[in-house]
Amino acid sequence: MADDHPMSSSSPSPSPPNPPPPPNPPPPTPPTTNARGIPTAPFVDKVEDYVSTRGQVEGTLRTFQEMISKYQFMELNTQRRAGGLRDKIPEMQKSLDTVRFLQTRSDPSCPALRTTFSLNETLYAHADVPPTPEVYLWLGANVMLAYPLAEARELLASKLEVARRALAACDEDLDFLREQMTTLEVATARVYNWDVTQKRKEKMAGAGGGGGGGGGGGGGHPADGDDDDDDDDDGDVDDDEQRRQRRRLQREKSLPHR
Repeated sequence: MADDHPMSSSSPSPSPPNPPPPPNPPPPTPPTTNARGIPTAPFVDKVEDYVSTRGQVEGTLRTFQEMISKYQFMELNTQRRAGGLRDKIPEMQKSLDTVRFLQTRSDPSCPALRTTFSLNETLYAHADVPPTPEVYLWLGANVMLAYPLAEARELLASKLEVARRALAACDEDLDFLREQMTTLEVATARVYNWDVTQKRKEKMAGAGGGGGGGGGGGGGHPADGDDDDDDDDDGDVDDDEQRRQRRRLQREKSLPHR
């Protein structure tokens, strides 16, 4: 009598296939902003990526000019913030040095310190400062608090470090903003020159077609000569505009960076 058990019960199970290798990670995309969130200006390598017809040139140039105006506004605000920090940092350093000096004279056995203090811009008064364990600090908004000398020193040192880092960030942002404005100036010049080139090509194509159609008549020659003069005048105007654009870009690049 035949065995009723299926053959698959005694055959080994097939091994699972090897998993496919993981795909290569995509290349890192360049950052679109700097560390403070200021956007990066577009770099125009090929004008055709931004405009395909002459009708799009005006809108593209207007967009670039609006971006330049925004960068100039951010540059002005950053310059003001950096100027305020440059004024505050020496005062904070002077206050920190004063607290450190008072710490060296905190021993009650030290004699009183003879000094002067300002009553107004031109009037000073003498004062005797005995050894003291605390100092008063202005916090702003007409608020003054008493701090132990150790806490005052720690607070002023931390505030001074934060101010210095903020000033360094402002200087970095100013360099970044100038670079973006220069990039947009170059992009504007490239789009403008592309428009001038397309305009000349259209005029040359129109002049070639008109000359072939009007060769049979003698009365068409003066009009063709007038058209050539107009083309030469337009070319001179375009060349002057390009020279002015290049001179402006050279002046922008020659400005000293702070």
